[in-house]
Amino acid sequence: MRRQLSENLFERVVGPDREKHARRIHETPGERLFADDRPIRHVHADHAMFIGGLRALLLQSLHPLAMAAVAQHSDYRTDPWGRLQRTSLFVGTTTYGTAEHARRTIERLARVHEHVHGTAPDGRRYRASDPHLLAWVHVAEVDSFLRCHQRYGQEPLDDYDGYVADMAVIAEAMGIPDPPRTTAELEARLDSYRPELRGTAQAREAARFLLLKAPLPLVARGPYAILSATAVASLPVWARIPLRLPYLPVTEATGVRFAGHALMRGLRWVTS
Repeated sequence: MRRQLSENLFERVVGPDREKHARRIHETPGERLFADDRPIRHVHADHAMFIGGLRALLLQSLHPLAMAAVAQHSDYRTDPWGRLQRTSLFVGTTTYGTAEHARRTIERLARVHEHVHGTAPDGRRYRASDPHLLAWVHVAEVDSFLRCHQRYGQEPLDDYDGYVADMAVIAEAMGIPDPPRTTAELEARLDSYRPELRGTAQAREAARFLLLKAPLPLVARGPYAILSATAVASLPVWARIPLRLPYLPVTEATGVRFAGHALMRGLRWVTS
């Protein structure tokens, strides 16, 4: 049963070719971007990434131009698992793969971004390759992965500044100028974007889909509900209000946190 659950989970997250990808990422000889003892390897290997990934998508949706690019060019409604698999492959390759494979993966993503442009509902033009938008996606992702690891990671990490610095290596390779390298810089950069953030109709629609309408088998709906609740509970209040997400501090500090830790233990058991 454990093996079947594990295979079903990884097929959703990584895709049907997961074994081929794993061999290429982990077994190809060559220099890596990050040594074995770097914080990025520790954080990205933890199951708290499931929560952090969902939190990142919710937070990123608050930038109207980034959200317009997703709404107009992404197939997240018709193929949400495909988008998740592409994201997990990017994270896995840049974190654990050879430096050459990481470089190619980043260049491939940059070529995709060059074709993503258009006009947002408010009339503003956007380009996915815009360094300012790329930086927003980056800081929202780093903040989400870091905070969810702090709360739900199996083993605490002493050097979260090191994690932010590791992620800055990838950001610079993507063409993001002067990415944050410490938790203090990360928080300041995140705050600097707040005047630009809005709860647009596209963002609220994406949040409803991600939290309530994701296509799942019946057996997975309960665990996913817990995952959704923990992701929402990890967001700051200022990010929830525009998305019309609930704020229940007592419930979140007790029941939601307990359920989140129980879910993480269950996932670790399934994949052990």
